[in-house]
Amino acid sequence: MTSETPDPRLRALAPVCQAVALLLGPYAEVVLHDAARDEVLAIWNPMGGRGPGDPSLLGELDALDQAAPDVYGPYPKLLPDGRRLSSVSAVLRDEDGRPAAVLCVNLDRGPLEHAAALLAAFAAPTAPRPEPLFEQDWTERMNEVIGGYVRAHGRPLQRLGREDRIAVLRELDRAGVLAVRRAVPAVARALEVSRSTVYTLLAELRGTPGDAGTPDAPDAPDGPGTPGPPAPPALPAD
Repeated sequence: MTSETPDPRLRALAPVCQAVALLLGPYAEVVLHDAARDEVLAIWNPMGGRGPGDPSLLGELDALDQAAPDVYGPYPKLLPDGRRLSSVSAVLRDEDGRPAAVLCVNLDRGPLEHAAALLAAFAAPTAPRPEPLFEQDWTERMNEVIGGYVRAHGRPLQRLGREDRIAVLRELDRAGVLAVRRAVPAVARALEVSRSTVYTLLAELRGTPGDAGTPDAPDAPDGPGTPGPPAPPALPAD
């Protein structure tokens, strides 16, 4: 293919063909066929050794029904080296409705198949983990509870609302995570909230009025002889 050509089809279609080749290259061959002379008009990212002027071997395009769709595929093709292609062909007609050119895009399926095989290998069934190694690892239990809730509800951490976080804290409490020293800061980091938010939600979860941001200090009494509200339940120190 030359950079300048008098052929009006190539002047009009070369930018489109080059754009497709740049987007999908080097894994896609883009071929523009001359329908009248049945030969390759231009080619980008050649895969099969063809070049401009080589026979296209397209067959009788005039026999195509003008009412039929002019885009065919994807359909399979095979190169001599064994590579499998997914191909699409578009018949481009002139103003009289006759086939003037055929644009073909041949995509090499090899990289996609290799990537699919690699992903399938990583997704293979895993063996049970040795529980004695993780028996004392409360962070694993924390991650399982929080990660399990996120996956089950299909919402990222940033979109968890108050009720979601309370539900997560309830499960963490049942799993014994919140009974561990310095668990609250770790839970706050995992939930991407502040420690004071965790304490407040814990107070709400356990039915304690007021802010549980300072769980070790009871509220001051309202006045002489008037007992203050009950102290919040003891929480692990952070």
